[in-house]
Amino acid sequence: MLLLQSIYWLSILMEFLFFTLNRVYARTRVGRINNLNVICWHAGSAREMGITESTSVNGGSSSINSNNMVFPSVETRNLKQFNFADLKAATKSFKSDALLGEGGFGKVYKGWLHEKTLTPTKAGSGMVVAVKKLNSESLQGFREWQSEINFLGRISHPNLVKLLGYCCDDIEFLLVYEFMPKGSLENHLFRRNTNSEPLSWDTRIKIAIGAARGLAFLHTSEKQIIYRDFKASNILLDEDYNAKISDFGLAKLGPSGEDSHVSTRIMGTYGYAAPEYIATGHLYVKSDVYGFGVVLLEMLTGLRALDKNRPIEQQNLIEWAKPSLSDKRKLKSIMDERIEGQYSTKAALKSAHLILKCLQCDRKKRPHMKDVLDTLEHIEAIKDRTK
Repeated sequence: MLLLQSIYWLSILMEFLFFTLNRVYARTRVGRINNLNVICWHAGSAREMGITESTSVNGGSSSINSNNMVFPSVETRNLKQFNFADLKAATKSFKSDALLGEGGFGKVYKGWLHEKTLTPTKAGSGMVVAVKKLNSESLQGFREWQSEINFLGRISHPNLVKLLGYCCDDIEFLLVYEFMPKGSLENHLFRRNTNSEPLSWDTRIKIAIGAARGLAFLHTSEKQIIYRDFKASNILLDEDYNAKISDFGLAKLGPSGEDSHVSTRIMGTYGYAAPEYIATGHLYVKSDVYGFGVVLLEMLTGLRALDKNRPIEQQNLIEWAKPSLSDKRKLKSIMDERIEGQYSTKAALKSAHLILKCLQCDRKKRPHMKDVLDTLEHIEAIKDRTK
């Protein structure tokens, strides 16, 4: 055990050292190369993403084999490389009035680009985009920046947020996404001081179906992807409330060969992470199904998965709500009062039973996301609200 812990902390130290060296390198030579397309990576991360262990810099090639370190290429075929000056202009110099939100690893700003050339335009004209600016001191943010590019640079689906491009300029690391005008599902469910109307039952089911399609696509793609951080704040909504999964910073490639899981450090958001992942660090595709069940329960009740401001017996939503999900009379008492009269008892019960399946402690008893999607589409088809 002591040996494993030593290896773990050594790997963290190595990543930190190479992250720091990369920043120093960027300040000196690479930062002056406008078409930079190399990032210093740990070889293990490169192999995990299926990336080759060589790359070109300004027409040349470079590889480092000593100490198991390389400069692998970042997958950018489908992405535009922006320069920092253009993104600064597009966001009004990252002023506070363009700020859309912020997290532990950076801030997100609203920007404006020309629809065809993707060059900066005046505020209020052209195409609106969301620009995520990494906190340059954050090692974890740097990892997530890499992961976003390597996943969203390769895959595309109507229910995944579209990554338009990236910027790696000196020590500045940014990502440019399509803008989602209705914000996150989290805002609509829990921030009740907004001027927007509460999400209707039909809209909630529509959002759940869209998110399920996105996850099902990831789980059944040629290289299976485990999303790992499914929660309401990562489900973004377009003008018509179509759901798109965002933020692939913690995503992992699924198991290969005979393996049933991948082993990884425990990350994500407490309250949404599957019990087997928390207990062992073993990540399965059905770990995502558990997180989906948590979000579906939040949509049904209008309550957060964890909330210390609620009475103590209600602070953990799953523990409090589970006994009511299989009882028709009790179920009504935990349903979000803002959607009362908008759904049939049959549809509510089918939704509750689906949640229970997704939240099974035994991952093998959870449905696949394709089956979850099929059930949600059947629920959507139930239009009689009197039964």
